[in-house]
Amino acid sequence: MKRLRITDKDFDARFRRIVDDRRESGGDVGADVASIIARVRAKGDAALAEYTHRFDDHQLTDEGDWRIDLADCRAAFDALDPALRDALTLAAERIRAFHETQRPADRDQTDSAGVRLGAKWRPVDAAGLYVPGGRAAYPSSLLMNAIPAKVAGVERLVVVTPTPGGTANPLVLAAAHLAGVDEIWRVGGAQAVAALAYGTDRIKRVDVITGPGNAWVAEAKRQLFGVVGIDMVAGPSEILVIADNRNDPDWIAADLLSQAEHDPDAQSILITDDEHFADQVADRIDVQCAMLSTRRTAQTSWDDHGVIIVVERLEQAIALANALAAEHVELAVDDPEPFLGAIRHAGSVFMGRMAPEAVGDYVAGPNHVLPTGRRARFASGLSVLDFMKRTSFIELGADALRSIGPAAAALAHAEGLPAHAQSIEVRLK
Repeated sequence: MKRLRITDKDFDARFRRIVDDRRESGGDVGADVASIIARVRAKGDAALAEYTHRFDDHQLTDEGDWRIDLADCRAAFDALDPALRDALTLAAERIRAFHETQRPADRDQTDSAGVRLGAKWRPVDAAGLYVPGGRAAYPSSLLMNAIPAKVAGVERLVVVTPTPGGTANPLVLAAAHLAGVDEIWRVGGAQAVAALAYGTDRIKRVDVITGPGNAWVAEAKRQLFGVVGIDMVAGPSEILVIADNRNDPDWIAADLLSQAEHDPDAQSILITDDEHFADQVADRIDVQCAMLSTRRTAQTSWDDHGVIIVVERLEQAIALANALAAEHVELAVDDPEPFLGAIRHAGSVFMGRMAPEAVGDYVAGPNHVLPTGRRARFASGLSVLDFMKRTSFIELGADALRSIGPAAAALAHAEGLPAHAQSIEVRLK
């Protein structure tokens, strides 16, 4: 864990190194992924079967080996412990309610020149959702990705997920039932992303791919952007907690560890104006981490990437937060509103002492798929709009063309495009 004090002479240089540290995979992954994509494009299902056997120890032979029946998803949901089933249902309901408010409205108007202008929003025809297996098999992520797609009106929602040894995560299947997924395929990795992008005999191509994954999955999405749309290229998780000394250090320690346990490369940062409080939080992190089942991951993350920054005045944290542009920002202060107004770059902001980031991961409603690696400077969290596109339309009558057409023709001539000008002028005659 690094500790910085804003009064240190070398603070600016050390802070800049933290800001610039991407904590993401090197270029060697890129070559591997390019090879996988090329092989899936050339060999299709045969390549998927080969990679699935190699990486997941699962043979893709019969139809049941390839595809999970939707009836199995319903059965998994029905078999859940009632309390867990209710929790998953509550999460789905709140996520759906929040995202329904994001559905955009069409526009249709006629301006003073008599030109009719507008735009229509339409969902993509098909979307693909990557759902990780193993350590990162989270039903909450499936809900956060699938529900906005369905709210947008996507008719065909396809899930790809690795099933090591042929075993699917029952919570993921239950979430797929709640979200209304249409297809679930037992393939994962970069090869699954390639299959969604280009299509195979079995798996038909989609228009947009979303969902978290490891470095190979993220790199596959990056390389295939343009062939398909993607949500974002996500890196390791991040949390920035801005806290004064009136917080319980145990609460803040737990918040920092909530992201550290995701990934050894995740980053947790505390900014406070009290050195003694910083010491208390650091001590409580050591105590709590020792009791976690995820302690190895959390401890590595905290040791390698954790940061405590001590400022003179808590208001100084705002400029630091904007430079970090973190995925999650907690404002554990009495009056978080002024901080919210001043923080320009953040994936999602959690306001007040009783709003831990973990609530946002599950049941608050806003999407937990958020930009990492300082991408909050220019990107937003996943939304209904990621599964929709806007088509503008223009309608002119003769009077409207006479009003604005000569200006368009003049600009076309000025750009050296006479055919453009002629297509307007022949109508004006």
